[in-house]
Amino acid sequence: MIQDGIVYLSVLLAFAALVALAEQKSRSKLFKAVPGIIFIYIGGALMQTMGVFGTSESIDQTYSTVRSVLLPAMLILMLLHCDLRKIIKMGPKILLTFFAASLTIILGFTITYVLFKGLYAEGTWKAFAALSGSWTGGSANMVALQSILSVPENIFGYALIMDTVNYSIWVMFMFWLVPFADRFNRWTKANTVTIPAVNDQIAAANENRSASIGFTELMMIIGFSLLLSTICTKIGNTLPEIGDVFNASTWAVVIASIIGMVLAMTKVADIPGTNEVSKVMLYTIIALIASQADFSQLFQAPIYIVSGFMILLIHAVLMLVLAKLFKLDLFTMGVASLANIGGVASAPILAGAYHQSLIPVGILMALLGNLLGTYYGLLTAHILSSL
Repeated sequence: MIQDGIVYLSVLLAFAALVALAEQKSRSKLFKAVPGIIFIYIGGALMQTMGVFGTSESIDQTYSTVRSVLLPAMLILMLLHCDLRKIIKMGPKILLTFFAASLTIILGFTITYVLFKGLYAEGTWKAFAALSGSWTGGSANMVALQSILSVPENIFGYALIMDTVNYSIWVMFMFWLVPFADRFNRWTKANTVTIPAVNDQIAAANENRSASIGFTELMMIIGFSLLLSTICTKIGNTLPEIGDVFNASTWAVVIASIIGMVLAMTKVADIPGTNEVSKVMLYTIIALIASQADFSQLFQAPIYIVSGFMILLIHAVLMLVLAKLFKLDLFTMGVASLANIGGVASAPILAGAYHQSLIPVGILMALLGNLLGTYYGLLTAHILSSL
């Protein structure tokens, strides 16, 4: 049984590294269907359940310190790719459809929670709020909300299961619809798809990290992201708490988000390696969260998977109504939905399935979700906590 905090952290980092290696080198389709963070979570939770990690002040202090330092740093690095000036160029139609998709997802969480509230474990509203951050943004937003809302680690596991199972089915469904675009557009009487000019600079927004990552770049990224993270945390601790949602962690996340958005409009965003370092931080945080969980309540997972499909069904029906009312095309609807639920990993691919020139639109929509996902999750938390 491990009692020392340093040993505890090193074991988790080594395990996360092995998963990352397997994810990169394996030719199995398993990693295409199930992201690496799920294996990290399952492995960390199994180690905790089997008693690999003990209960000690050293482990508790390591857990809270490392997570609180890495979270704002990770958000800053991830938001370096979210240049608001480029997002605005997408035009009002696409942006309004994206916001409509986000709000219908929040409505789906709200209605589903009301319908099945009596079947959920205690604290499920927090897990749903965290998951809504992922389904309107990305994994980083979900991790941020887990910290802000203090989501119980066991219940957070259900959110991760939903984020894998339900998300995978939804992605397949979105790609299955692509051949029916003409028929859908005739039904909604949509006009020909008109995408605002997206120049090469925007198309390269997510690709300029291909430059070689050197020692200096890594030192700059790690050193300054951790310094800014510490500053965010210190400032957040001095600000007042507002209700059940806005606390020191919330303020730290908000400040980190603002810093990331501002830096995204500077030359800092061009430094190679920010994607890689932020992903290392994400995997580490997921491993830490998993190490505090166990599988004692896993038998309740089926109701959560059913809930996930219910949320997506409500989202789909509402989006169909909006498409018919406002004569929206399938490309705009599908990419707006997947930019929320799937993020950067899948929205650009779906956009490319319609036409290669539309890939930048999928990228920018997904980046907008990364920017707003945490705040949508806080809105969901406020709604569900009052029910």
